[in-house]
Amino acid sequence: MPKVTLKALAKHLGVSVATVSNAFNRPDQLSAELRKHILQESEKLGFSGPNATARSLRTGRSDMIAILLSDTLEYSVSDPVANQLIKGIAEVLQDAGKDMLLLSGAKAVHSTAEALPDGFIIYGSPKNPEQLERVKQSGKPLLCVDCNLSGIGSVNIDNYQYAYDIAEYALQKQRGKVAVLGLRLIDSDRVCRLQQHELYDANEAISRRRLEGYLAAATQQQRELNAEQIWHIPINNHHYAQIAAREALTQHPRPTLLLCMSDRIALGAISVARQLGLNIPQDLRIVGFDDIEEAERSYPALTTVAQHSDEKGRIAARMLLAGNTAENVLLPCELRLRDSC
Repeated sequence: MPKVTLKALAKHLGVSVATVSNAFNRPDQLSAELRKHILQESEKLGFSGPNATARSLRTGRSDMIAILLSDTLEYSVSDPVANQLIKGIAEVLQDAGKDMLLLSGAKAVHSTAEALPDGFIIYGSPKNPEQLERVKQSGKPLLCVDCNLSGIGSVNIDNYQYAYDIAEYALQKQRGKVAVLGLRLIDSDRVCRLQQHELYDANEAISRRRLEGYLAAATQQQRELNAEQIWHIPINNHHYAQIAAREALTQHPRPTLLLCMSDRIALGAISVARQLGLNIPQDLRIVGFDDIEEAERSYPALTTVAQHSDEKGRIAARMLLAGNTAENVLLPCELRLRDSC
């Protein structure tokens, strides 16, 4: 039996090709009765819908937006901050009748999927310059989130200012030793402390901006915060956070304040502190950054910076769909002052 085409089905039903297409792609354009009739006849004849590839070639659009991730897909979908951002983007795209494509920026090989989307949201500092160059040369709309690229609009928060604010608040609460559990401060895949020459780096990455905020707050309050009290954690997960926290909390003298660059790191530190018999906040104060869902539910509840990643995703998606890709937007955050500090 020859394959039924869109054109042949429309002729069989006595309707236009556009009407059949709408039954599959834009049901709001038809009455419920007509759409039901078209779908029933399609099923009888073995027609499963318009060819998406052909439609894309004909219109020059795929109705698909890609998120170009700086990390692997596995890491990104398991990270609570990335997860919230993706959720916010997905809400807007779904309402607009668009699909979403996740592309990993951690792969060195060329992906044919890069040619499909109508636009790209670049999430995090790109690690693959060749991939970034291909995307830029595509001529399709681009927008950055949590990074800055020359000539491309962005949606960010002021990481320096909010790191400064929470460090200033925490430092005012006690006068003991301070340690920083940082995230991706240097190019290393192991947990380690910084060397003095690595302390001040001109890198514009989020983690560096947060470290600059911590250092500025310490300086303003005439507090010592040197390189050997700053830990680099390569991956934002519980395991690596616990390694760094255990190293920090078994020092002598022990820190009485931990400034953590993510809530996941802070929650790992709370777990280690509990294992070591430390009471929070009496023996140790801990602050995080992000305000993921677990932050408020933890015991004690975590003092942190709420950066509203889901709303960040919604705003980025709306800007891209509206063609507003030249503006640089800084979103407000708030300090969530809870029991851990």
